[in-house]
Amino acid sequence: MSVIILLLGASLLVAICFLAAFIWSVRSGQFEDHFSPAHRILFEHKPTEHASGSTPPATPCNNNSTATPTNCKQ
Repeated sequence: MSVIILLLGASLLVAICFLAAFIWSVRSGQFEDHFSPAHRILFEHKPTEHASGSTPPATPCNNNSTATPTNCKQ
């Protein structure tokens, strides 16, 4: 029974140390990200919208498909 109390005390001590380290890192600015916001615009992809406000379905005759059927008028 005394081992359980000893282990509970040790685990609480470790948890308090990790909590203190986390609070210190947040207050000191360790989680501030100044690099990603500048590059975020390069990786955002917004789909083009159709005239009705939605994206048109992919059909063999529009530019959303990689197929090139012979019956499409171009």
